[in-house]
Amino acid sequence: MKFTLSWLKRHLRTDRTISEIAEAMTMAGLEVEAVIDPTRSLAPFSVARIVSAARHPDADRLQVCQVETVDGMKEIVCGAPNARAGLVTIYAPIGAYVPGLGVTLVEKPVRGVVSNGMLCSASELELDSESDGILDLDAGLGVGTPATTVFGLEPVIDFEVTPNRPDWLGVMGIARDLDAAGRGPRIDHTPTPVAGAFPCPITVRLETPDLCPVFVGRLIRGVRNGPSPAWLQDRLRSIGLRPINALVDVTNLICFDRARPLHVYDRAKLVGDEIVVRGGQVAAGTGEPERLIALDGKTYAPGPRMCVIADAMGERPIGLGGVMGGESTGCDESTTDVFIESAWFDPIVTAQTGRQLTISSDSQYRFARGVDTHSAVDGLEVATALILELCGGEPSEITVSGQPPAPPGPISFDPGIVKRLTGLALPTVRIHTILHA
Repeated sequence: MKFTLSWLKRHLRTDRTISEIAEAMTMAGLEVEAVIDPTRSLAPFSVARIVSAARHPDADRLQVCQVETVDGMKEIVCGAPNARAGLVTIYAPIGAYVPGLGVTLVEKPVRGVVSNGMLCSASELELDSESDGILDLDAGLGVGTPATTVFGLEPVIDFEVTPNRPDWLGVMGIARDLDAAGRGPRIDHTPTPVAGAFPCPITVRLETPDLCPVFVGRLIRGVRNGPSPAWLQDRLRSIGLRPINALVDVTNLICFDRARPLHVYDRAKLVGDEIVVRGGQVAAGTGEPERLIALDGKTYAPGPRMCVIADAMGERPIGLGGVMGGESTGCDESTTDVFIESAWFDPIVTAQTGRQLTISSDSQYRFARGVDTHSAVDGLEVATALILELCGGEPSEITVSGQPPAPPGPISFDPGIVKRLTGLALPTVRIHTILHA
């Protein structure tokens, strides 16, 4: 699990440094593995502008660029297909270590022309796993602007989540513990219900309530899907997630922010007006197990004790409940109506599904450890508000099928045993305050 200090500050009022936060987490029992500071590795990199680009005299695929940099005009050899006059990109000076290549730049000729630095792609800066050409940035950026400023980079805390604390799989849960540890008051982000403008046209039928006891959903029609705003893309990239589109990015954000996995379906790709939650079954007329092509592009055959989301009157599998959605109903930039799923899936069944199918996802990781049983409606409300803000649209009323499992019962605790067990002499009022927080 990873998060940044600015992300934490959305849930915790604190003036502590990231080192102090990491120390407090360690004292609270969270196993901090590392504090990763990308600002150090990208400190030498800055914004530059290509003034002119001409074909290399001895190589058709190379261009000799005259580049305006923080160090003045530089002649740089570049092999990127998108290098052109006027392009604003990122410049690496001689002596800089390029993390994505694992090399330190030295002044040397490239086919007879000395390159006085390098123009960088996203993968070479380890901002993305792959790139097609050098970075193409906003033309309004000033030459010399640090790359760390452009990409909103900041230190990241990476820590190990123990199996008994699934609430730490969301930044909000981490803030709760740091509040209890006296590192700042927690900010209340209880969602405000969004009124539905029309009845939800999609119904949900639970055939296997033991696999999925509650399923909450809502349709939002008339959305405009597309790239997420910069703040959302930066927040996801900071923890190693690749932005996809606004609808999917919203679900990924809430998954890591509140440990509340969600899923979105393109309404136009759903067959019929009913979603059925059931176990895996044999495909009609074949005698073979049914198949699902998941969002990872792989094909899976769910068994009878695996939770399947289906449409077409329950005949067509469109997802593995709590694990991964299907390729057939995924949202893309053509999506105009979206159905949001916020359900609760049995942890043991979800864990076994992941093991048996050798499939893992951020949702599966959380459901297998235990998501808050009463978070489905709140998660849906948070997602609705954010989608309306970013994509517009008109929401339906919420549809609820089933009942969430009963919350945990109260635990008897005697404050008198604290000193005997820990050696700490704390007033009873302070013990109550810590436990309440």
